[in-house]
Amino acid sequence: MSAQAGRVACYARFCRNLSSEGTLIQSHFKDGVQRITLNSPQTRNALSLEMMTGLRKSLAEAHANTQVRAIVLSGHGPAFSAGHNLKEMTTEDGIEKHREIFHCCNELMFDIVRGESPVIAVVDGIAAAAGCQVVAMCDIVLATERSQFSTPGSSFGVFCSTPGIPLARAVPRKVASYMLLTGKAINAQEALRAGLVSKVVPEADLETEVEATCQAIIEKPRAIVTLGKRFFHQQLEMGLSPAFERGGGVMVDNLKYKDAQEGISAFKEKRKPTYSHTSEKI
Repeated sequence: MSAQAGRVACYARFCRNLSSEGTLIQSHFKDGVQRITLNSPQTRNALSLEMMTGLRKSLAEAHANTQVRAIVLSGHGPAFSAGHNLKEMTTEDGIEKHREIFHCCNELMFDIVRGESPVIAVVDGIAAAAGCQVVAMCDIVLATERSQFSTPGSSFGVFCSTPGIPLARAVPRKVASYMLLTGKAINAQEALRAGLVSKVVPEADLETEVEATCQAIIEKPRAIVTLGKRFFHQQLEMGLSPAFERGGGVMVDNLKYKDAQEGISAFKEKRKPTYSHTSEKI
């Protein structure tokens, strides 16, 4: 068996071992990577309040663990996530329950962006409505060729207003409008061209690509990646002039890190750097 085939078989066993019953969130740490899996295939991993609460807890634990260098978020079954659980959105549940749901979802989005470690969405199937919203908020998105992305809420009488927020910031306006107003799905290649997806791979190569992406992040100094992720998201909300002004200050601060000077020294000396992966400054 080839190394690639071995990886695929290992990942297949991992997926089979995820129970369709029990906990809604499966979380597993190994070699610097926290894998978090939405585990409700019978509901297409609907983002119920319970599911979102569990996901927020798992993300908080992963971001707080200094051994975690990358977070991989995926869905068990044929969908990454089909979005909110519409059964929780009837008038019988009451307006306070509805407010709680959307507040929790909003906080979940900030958990993804503001956390220290990069979050990689791995999509092998459908990502719809709030599921597409989660994908749009992640730092990196890897998808298989069969994956589809949509915001079809208006088909059920609920316009995807909150999913449209990160979607409009990830893809061109006309693409976002098409998805939101028609509810039609775009395929993986269309999502790649639009900027919603980072890379599209065949299903058989997905785990290999996940490992390669995580390894590329793990090789970098942890504190520097955290610094870069934080400023990247901050500058998206700034005008050009203040962004450059603030960016220059961030780079000056970056040079104070022990790992930054180690990287520069290694480059000058033509050797492999030895990083401490701490926030220690010189």
